[in-house]
Amino acid sequence: MAHISLNQFLQQVEDAINNRDGGTLGELLSFKDPHIASPRLQLESPEAQCERWFEQPWDELLAAHLRCTWAVSNHDFIEAYGCQTVVTQAFTKLFQSQKDENWSLPIMFSVCLDLRLFANSADIQLSRKGRGKPGETLEKAADLLMGCFRVCASDNRAAPEDSKKWGMLNLVNQLFKIYFKINKLHLCKPLIRAIDSLPIREKFSLSQLITYRYYVGRKAMFDSDFKGAEEYLTFAFQRCHSSSRKNKRLILIYLLPVKMLLGHMPKVELLRKYELMQFADVAKAVSTGNLLKLNEALEQHEVFFIKCGVYLILEKLKIITYRNLFKKVYLIQKTHQLPVESFVTVLKMMEVEDVDSDEAQCILANLIFEGKIKGYISHQHQKLVVSKQNPFPLLSSIL
Repeated sequence: MAHISLNQFLQQVEDAINNRDGGTLGELLSFKDPHIASPRLQLESPEAQCERWFEQPWDELLAAHLRCTWAVSNHDFIEAYGCQTVVTQAFTKLFQSQKDENWSLPIMFSVCLDLRLFANSADIQLSRKGRGKPGETLEKAADLLMGCFRVCASDNRAAPEDSKKWGMLNLVNQLFKIYFKINKLHLCKPLIRAIDSLPIREKFSLSQLITYRYYVGRKAMFDSDFKGAEEYLTFAFQRCHSSSRKNKRLILIYLLPVKMLLGHMPKVELLRKYELMQFADVAKAVSTGNLLKLNEALEQHEVFFIKCGVYLILEKLKIITYRNLFKKVYLIQKTHQLPVESFVTVLKMMEVEDVDSDEAQCILANLIFEGKIKGYISHQHQKLVVSKQNPFPLLSSIL
């Protein structure tokens, strides 16, 4: 395949079009396929040959694909992206004209995946040349993907098995990857609504569902919907194949902070298995109520946590650490009327800066407001009065 001639390639494409063989066409138009390594196909100006073989817009699509292989062979991803936009636009025209049929969905999957990858590489090359804004090409690619998405979403007449709606989740996952990369998470919301309203939403391939739940879980985490995030990320982690170690680790990076915020601390064996020992000291500090150790752990692994985008979520663990620390005070004193001064003392032990009675009462008030402590502050007697029944509810029952 790497030494295929132009005529052989175009013949294969023509046969696949005549047979409406979307699977083969998807491979022949993919940059994962070996044909792209053939020097005979890496043509700067293939338009004339393609026009002899095909009608519009197939001729335009094939010519842009061949020119794209030429651009990739020269490591020019800015040009490659430009060619792939022509491929995508020509395909969208074709796709829209095909009524009550979805055989070309595999072509869409290949074309749109390569568009996103080339956009990413083009952005990197542009930034090295000091041109364009970060993520600008990816944002343009998202607009083209939305063109395909609209064609899929508006297919209301076809029978379920012929519906273009089967292409929606693949496109949504591609768009999620772009929106997370360019930090425009608000654009995910209408896509989530579109998928959640589909009657076939549970019938997509497992790999697509795992990717979808992973991104929806991450978005829920950033929206502080921790129970929703736990549900989606747990689905993704449990159903991700055990051999996909890299992907399982990636899911855990977001699932672990969510679990900890819900009061479930990870086992060291799990962290060791997936090389995520950065979370070990954090989990230990939170569960023991050791604010000093928590600050040390966050500082030590700050670069890793910031890079993964979970640092600010882990900062929220401080309030749970306060709760666990104050629970220790309650267990030691064995009374439901606890002097505020006791909390000031333990906070000073944890080297909390400028702590006084007002600061301690402010932390206690937040814990009471969030339902992490059942009780009230008696300002007259300078005491925290806690409930005689379950004064420190399970965290998982609160959020």
